[in-house]
Amino acid sequence: MATVTIGNSEFDRDTAVVRRAPGRYDTHLSAGWTIVHAVNGGYLLALIGRALADALPHPDPFTITAHYLTASAPGPAVVRTDTVRTGRTLSTATASLTQLREDGTEVERMRVIATYGDLDALPDDVRTTAKPPAIPPYEHCPGPDSAPGGRPPGVGSTALMDRLDLRLDPATCGWAVGAPSGKGEMRGWFGLADGRAPDALSLLLAVDALPPTAFEMGLSGWVPTVELTAHIRHRPAPGPLRVGITTRNLAGGFLEEDAEVWDSADRLVAQARQLARVGS
Repeated sequence: MATVTIGNSEFDRDTAVVRRAPGRYDTHLSAGWTIVHAVNGGYLLALIGRALADALPHPDPFTITAHYLTASAPGPAVVRTDTVRTGRTLSTATASLTQLREDGTEVERMRVIATYGDLDALPDDVRTTAKPPAIPPYEHCPGPDSAPGGRPPGVGSTALMDRLDLRLDPATCGWAVGAPSGKGEMRGWFGLADGRAPDALSLLLAVDALPPTAFEMGLSGWVPTVELTAHIRHRPAPGPLRVGITTRNLAGGFLEEDAEVWDSADRLVAQARQLARVGS
């Protein structure tokens, strides 16, 4: 039996897993990372990502895809991993997250496939047309408590917000004061409230931590993720991250969110796309 965790921040403690046997990890989903009553999908992805880093010979997620099958609840859970292939530079595995219902039956919450490598071994060559999102300085962006009368509906009831240092671009938070722009955009500065420096695992949280673009499109209610794929491109430099999310198409009750995460050195460190359901 071995506890798999790095560091002593709240994020590290709450994503710790205990290796009970090869390919089996026990864990506890913390209530501190919930949105209303459901556990945040980015936090769950980071937790599974930690188990995969222990199970595989390579340390860092390069690409990870998660299908969210049922809503996870705070409490005990089990992560099971299965190594598909290991190579010199990349290794691939699948993973699942399960919990027990009150009647003792097991229910699967998530199914994941991921490829891991070593971010420090990547070449420095960068050729890109991507640019960091244009966000006002950190001190000019409002936090969750900046709306008149405190946190707006949909934010005040989320324990997740207490664990994040999140500052939204004023141009994308009209929804917080009852005046959404109608555009499918959300941008902001992202960090952890306890000051923990960003790394590859926390990037898996960052791609799914901002309020949904649906809010700025004038919609309300829970927007659960159906599927999310994240690409980790570079180990982030210390300091706050900039996150930009866009939605181009909402149809049939589903929307996509494309996310980019940039570090303090103006490097694109993560990308993600997810499909989410609206009106839940």
